[in-house]
Amino acid sequence: MRTDAAGGTYLDPSAADVTALLERVHLVGIGGAGMSGIARILLARGRQVSGSDARDSRTVLALKAQGAQIALGHRAENIEQFDGDPTAVVVSTAIRRDNPELVAAQERGVPVLRRAEALAALMADHRVACVAGTHGKTSTTSMLTVALQHCRLDPSFAIGGDLNESGANAHHGDGGVFVAEADESDGSFLVFAPSVAVVTNVEPDHLDHHGTAEAYTEVFQRFVERIEPGGVLIACADDPGAALLADQAEASGVRVRRYGHEVTADGDARMVGYRPEHGSGVVTVEVSGDRLDVQVAVPGEHMAANAVAALLAGLELGAPLEGLLEGLAAFGGVRRRFEFKGRADGVRVYDDYAHHPTEVDAQLRAARPVVGDGRLVVVFQPHLYSRTAAFAGEFATALGLADEVVVLDVYGAREDPQPGVTGELIAESVPLPVERVHYEPSFTAAAPLVAGLVQPGDLVLTMGAGDVTMLGPEILAEVERESGANEEDA
Repeated sequence: MRTDAAGGTYLDPSAADVTALLERVHLVGIGGAGMSGIARILLARGRQVSGSDARDSRTVLALKAQGAQIALGHRAENIEQFDGDPTAVVVSTAIRRDNPELVAAQERGVPVLRRAEALAALMADHRVACVAGTHGKTSTTSMLTVALQHCRLDPSFAIGGDLNESGANAHHGDGGVFVAEADESDGSFLVFAPSVAVVTNVEPDHLDHHGTAEAYTEVFQRFVERIEPGGVLIACADDPGAALLADQAEASGVRVRRYGHEVTADGDARMVGYRPEHGSGVVTVEVSGDRLDVQVAVPGEHMAANAVAALLAGLELGAPLEGLLEGLAAFGGVRRRFEFKGRADGVRVYDDYAHHPTEVDAQLRAARPVVGDGRLVVVFQPHLYSRTAAFAGEFATALGLADEVVVLDVYGAREDPQPGVTGELIAESVPLPVERVHYEPSFTAAAPLVAGLVQPGDLVLTMGAGDVTMLGPEILAEVERESGANEEDA
């Protein structure tokens, strides 16, 4: 057993055969992006699955349809949904140590696994590709998965977002390859041992857990040390943090393939041009002596870089080049990554998960060519008090790329409020005329506010990792209502 920083006690995966524990599994927070993926794979492998979540959702309903027993609300008796205790209880990072189901499991001596430990057990007997990085890991993992599917390799996968093609974030495949998004937020990706590791970038984040930028960087160094002998690191040479990581890995004997604008080594992928094309893009790449045009079905040069990383990873996994290119061109995106929500009275609404300044900057730049002659209106919800306090100025600078900005209050998620830390910290520093920046602390007032700001031709982008994703349909409904009211007045 081991004890984490919060005082919780968990199974040490090195002390037991974790795979054998995954027979009757109870997942606390089963509706979450990572936990639901584990549940889907377990169900597909014929295991018994129960779980609990704070609220009902389409994910919970889908898992119930697949055979999972799920209770709403967290209570100690929820772990009794089997005939006898579960063989393991799996918890996500968001679950606090005083959660009644976690406490009940520990009192009964039921082994408790972190999400990543359960996922690592599911990877057994597969060739593993893990995608890590501060930004872009969900999109890159998704691109790689879809590209491999087009090559008919049927990979197993676990991703932090739902693929638009299948509507799912996980799948048990028969191809012998497992593709996974590797989450660095709590360091739990250190239980993985990939043969192909992708690092898109390394930029300080999740300081609420890691404490310092140096500690955050160090966890990526330790992740690279987990690469299997004979494996490969694929790293973005354009990002200083990933470039340094690649140099260190190479010096330690790890084989490295780089991608970016300035790379020159044999086997690297040099990006020599990018052009946007009607909501998508084409990146020209020189790799292994060939010059390729890679069609990327989602907009933005940052997405093109993700596609090049996926291309290199696919080649390392033995997939054919032509099939990979076809898959990347057909990639339909991921839910909450510049996801089109609808149109009303000439106003288009998209939704995006960006919640770090670099992500916000990249997505607003990618959205600009899509806007056309209208204005770019962003509705931003800060995520976590610690991140807001640490990066308020950087968020404000990035939001200045929009034409009109609405900043909501902080979505605290697992954190308690911090005095003086609100969305206003960001709003007051956005470098736009004051009349074009709006701080709206009331979530229910946000949709009417936005509907009153927009005009035909505008593109609205709701942005953040919290419940801001719910605003898209509400904004569209308010725009429709105001349009109808104006027609009646005329």
